[in-house]
Amino acid sequence: MDLQFGDIQETALITLAIRASETSRPNARIRDPKAKEIIDALGVDVSKFDPFLSHEGVVARTIIFREELKRLLKLYPDAVCINLGCGFDDKFSQVDNGKLTWFDVDLPDQIAVRRKVFQDRDRCTMMDGDALDGAWTKNIPKSDMYLIVMEGVLEYFSKEQVKTCLNMLCDCFPHGYLLAEQHSPFLEKHGSHHDAVKHTNASFGWGTKSGKEYLSLEPRLKYISEKSYNEEMKKYTIRGKLFAVIGKNINNRMAVFSW
Repeated sequence: MDLQFGDIQETALITLAIRASETSRPNARIRDPKAKEIIDALGVDVSKFDPFLSHEGVVARTIIFREELKRLLKLYPDAVCINLGCGFDDKFSQVDNGKLTWFDVDLPDQIAVRRKVFQDRDRCTMMDGDALDGAWTKNIPKSDMYLIVMEGVLEYFSKEQVKTCLNMLCDCFPHGYLLAEQHSPFLEKHGSHHDAVKHTNASFGWGTKSGKEYLSLEPRLKYISEKSYNEEMKKYTIRGKLFAVIGKNINNRMAVFSW
């Protein structure tokens, strides 16, 4: 594996380290062999990127996004799925039903690094693309349904960038669902204290109290649901249960929209 520590953006390293760490546990709640392979190949100590709350949050969001995708794929088994801002995420392996068509899309430099550790597979293709510019969508095949995942992406965007992205998706795809990770105004203001992100140069963008705040940016969107990561985190540990109370409105969440 021709991969160097500097090849990986620090925010991507957080999720990689956590998914690898969880995969190594005896009773792993999620399994991501590729993440473990990448972390093992780097051969560096990434423990600072794997604190308790971030670990539980990444595990929770992985499960929540996976289950919602599986639910939608039961309704639309032949959908075209797009993991926009995919990083090193291998969601295709988690939800493949043998019928869907999948595209892992990210900026050219990220896809170049991803190609060092992933290969295109049957019905799963990597593609250069910008969440703020729809030029790449011309290479996506026509479909009756598009399922678009944006996990770990929009929380780093300004409000204007979120609007640009939402407008682009609705302009370029006639209909679809968007599964979007969102964070709170509290995290927007206090992100420098985040237990894992504080070890990176990244900063959080626009935070929302509800996914319904997206509707004023793109009136074609319909709000379907949202689910806090607390709902999953509180199932496993006392600390998770406590945080679900103390951090009731602070934790990230997945919001689902259609158009």
